[in-house]
Amino acid sequence: MFDFKGAIFDLDGTLIDSMGVWEKIDKEFLEKRNIDIPSDYIEKINSMSFEKVAQYTIERFNLKESEEQLIKEWNEMAIYEYSNNIKLKPNVKEYLKKLKEDNIRIALSTSSPRILYEPVLKNNHIYEYFDALTSLEDVKRDKNYPDIYLLAAEKLDFNPQDCVGFEDILVAINTLKKAGFKAIGVYDKYADSEIKEIKKISDKYIYDFKEII
Repeated sequence: MFDFKGAIFDLDGTLIDSMGVWEKIDKEFLEKRNIDIPSDYIEKINSMSFEKVAQYTIERFNLKESEEQLIKEWNEMAIYEYSNNIKLKPNVKEYLKKLKEDNIRIALSTSSPRILYEPVLKNNHIYEYFDALTSLEDVKRDKNYPDIYLLAAEKLDFNPQDCVGFEDILVAINTLKKAGFKAIGVYDKYADSEIKEIKKISDKYIYDFKEII
């Protein structure tokens, strides 16, 4: 493969198998309001911060609640799942261990807030592998912009050119590439419709982390 000093990982759909949980939460949330989940909804909100998702959801479905109320409801639904049920994708821990053995510094760059990423990392015993933790809570803009990846690289003390980003969705891979990072696309079935494009722009595409151990 190619040389790099820092590895920056997305969480949902990349390291952990959580997108099904979010589909369930979104479905239950909208069902409570007698709304069927539109086929493009999850794809639309994939790269957004919680605040942006709340804003988009209120506007799209003409809801009366505030952004804060929506976020509180989603978090309450998700905390239990992230603390107890969500598992790592195959061979994630083994790959992180290999990076550590190779003296590669590791950062997290996730759309999920601390109250979700901390318990899921700890519950799956990988929290200690990370040298830096960043989420969209720490920056002003979502993954359509490079802010979160630049902050992660800065926390690792590297330039983008020294780092590789691991992501499962097209918008995030695009952002990484434009900002000067190498990008590895990671398969997630929830991004099936984007696979062809992701493969085209990624420096490498994997279906399982064992391919790069």
